[in-house]
Amino acid sequence: MRHLYQCPMRWADLDLLGHVNNVVYVDYLQEARVDMMRSHGPAVRRGEDGQGGEDLAEGVVVVRHEVSYQAPLNFRFRPISIECWVTEIRAASFTMAYEIFDETPDGRVVHLRASTVLTPYVFATERPRRLSLEEKETLAPFLEEPLPASPKIAPVEPWEPGHYPLHVRFSDVDVYGHVNNVKYFEYFQEARIPMMERLGRSLAGVDRFHVVVAQTDVDYRVPILFRLEPYDVNTRVTRVGTKSFTLESEIRDGETILSRARVVLVFFDSATQQSVEPPAAYREAMLAAVNA
Repeated sequence: MRHLYQCPMRWADLDLLGHVNNVVYVDYLQEARVDMMRSHGPAVRRGEDGQGGEDLAEGVVVVRHEVSYQAPLNFRFRPISIECWVTEIRAASFTMAYEIFDETPDGRVVHLRASTVLTPYVFATERPRRLSLEEKETLAPFLEEPLPASPKIAPVEPWEPGHYPLHVRFSDVDVYGHVNNVKYFEYFQEARIPMMERLGRSLAGVDRFHVVVAQTDVDYRVPILFRLEPYDVNTRVTRVGTKSFTLESEIRDGETILSRARVVLVFFDSATQQSVEPPAAYREAMLAAVNA
């Protein structure tokens, strides 16, 4: 069984290409997940001891996101459809899958597929907890086959052109004092843009193409908190293909790894709305960065 959520769109969701920005999709997934949990209770609103613990709509933390972008989504006044379901239930975590889509006369057009690993969390004690029997029974009817999984993200070696000082904004923090999981996608986006600008700053032809995100995987390891001092983000180019390339990133607080990400980006011609090969000089600069 799948839960269907009709997600309203906002004009502010769009990027410079007129598409919904890759970060915003993760916000849509969060909205669909919370709607599912709030719609199928009351068992989800009870804690492990049956004494009214934090519910699964809000009392969870994201452990991993795997997001695959299938087709651009443009703004419209009607909501976008999101189906979500459960693919695995374990003692102290569960995995959900999502599909963002439109039903058209020619069939379903899928804009995004994703999966999320979540664990119940007691924010008062800052500790994860096990799923209660009632919660497992509530999730069980939504069990379906999982989506294909991505490989683990490797450690990232610091590289000066890929260093970015991350300043957390007060508005990035949720009611529990942690940076919301959606904001991590924004942080990795903010870190890679200046790195890519530095790589192509002196190269001809870079203004004739854009890049779009094809896949983003994020591991959440330690919560990021609001503070005045910046965190460190390190990003490296790890693979360069004919029309795409891969970046891997880490957010660190000194020696502590807070999060890791892998992003696959595709070179894109906004005039033809097609993937393209980049200028040879830019591809050579990317290949040189792989070996730096």
